[in-house]
Amino acid sequence: NTALCHADSHTHGECGLIVENIFAGKTILLAEDNEINSEIVLALLDKTGVCIELAENGQKALDMFTADERKYDLILMDIHMPVMDGYEAVRRIRALGSGKALSIPIIALTANVFKDDVEQMKAGAMSDHLGKPIEFEKLIQKLKITYRKFRTFEKWKQLTK
Repeated sequence: NTALCHADSHTHGECGLIVENIFAGKTILLAEDNEINSEIVLALLDKTGVCIELAENGQKALDMFTADERKYDLILMDIHMPVMDGYEAVRRIRALGSGKALSIPIIALTANVFKDDVEQMKAGAMSDHLGKPIEFEKLIQKLKITYRKFRTFEKWKQLTK
């Protein structure tokens, strides 16, 4: 696995969207078997300060998450991968049953964004989805919204203990 962190960048993203270090201190597990797609995500998030760990298939993503689930704040999960696909990896992560395994945001990455595909992703315990090819502004906005929802959920869980 590869970990890439860019916490010292201080530039603006495309389209005037300010992204410098907006995700500093966060770690994303990126499960993607296509090296070009992985490099695109890395390049798009380069200036955000996020640390990204790469898994080339669902089994590797499951193993990495299981080894240290507290490390990850979010998972970007490709759907179609060898060894273990994204649906099965997410089912197994959720089946671990820990608070983090049940609550970590998992965003599906897929070229299939038809209504039936989206419903299957949500039924498969995905938090959300992002269509490929991945666009800079959509990725940044999806991550911002997801982190905000997760932070609110975590605060609510602590208040209701």
